[in-house]
Amino acid sequence: MEIKIRTFEQLSQQELYKVLQLRAEVFVVEQNCVYQDIDGKDEKALHILGFENNELVAYTRCFKPGDYFENASIGRVIVKENYRKFGYGHQIMKASVEEIENRYNTSAIKLSAQQYLTQFYESHGFHITGEGYLEDGIPHIAMIKE
Repeated sequence: MEIKIRTFEQLSQQELYKVLQLRAEVFVVEQNCVYQDIDGKDEKALHILGFENNELVAYTRCFKPGDYFENASIGRVIVKENYRKFGYGHQIMKASVEEIENRYNTSAIKLSAQQYLTQFYESHGFHITGEGYLEDGIPHIAMIKE
């Protein structure tokens, strides 16, 4: 998988279209969750895109400390359904953590995890903090990597 890192301004129209398409495909259609994905935060985010044969198959958006949470953060973690068996989720998370550490000079990262994915995030050094909560009708839990 080829990783591309873009600020909002660096995203091409085609890349932005593919990002929004993948996010809608997974978070709205596959997870049957009606919510406002285009939330006005993409402009501040750093976008980590994973391509396989020119197809966007994995994605995250990252924020510097203070832009979303007090700590740096990772969100909108996605792997296209028919590519999940290849370990791309681990690759995109590794690239996201490394980029935050290098670009923002911090290893303190927060995320809001869907609860069924806690072991996945724990494998990347995150640990649960606090109680679970519903976000857009889906059980979530805050996780921190320090």
